[in-house]
Amino acid sequence: MGSRIYRKMYDFYTLRQEEFMDHYHKRSNVESTNSMIKSKFTDIIRSKNGIAQINEVLLKVLCHNIVVLIQSMYELGIEPEFLN
Repeated sequence: MGSRIYRKMYDFYTLRQEEFMDHYHKRSNVESTNSMIKSKFTDIIRSKNGIAQINEVLLKVLCHNIVVLIQSMYELGIEPEFLN
C-alpha cells in the first residue's frame, strides 16, 4: 500500500512539477511560520478550556503578525502614518 501511494506522489511530482512546487511552497511557508511562533511564544498552551485554547493560539498568531510587521517597518524604513 505504501509503495502505491509513494508511486502516485512521485508521478505527480514528475508529471506536474510546477503544481507540486506551488503546494510544497505553501506548506513550507506554513511550517516556517509555525516554527517562528513556537520559538518566540513557546509551544505550550496554558488554557484548559477548548475555546480559551483556540483564543490563546489566535492571540499568538496575532502577536507574531504584529512582530513581523514592526520588524519589516524597521528593515524597509517605512514610517507609519496614523489617521487622527
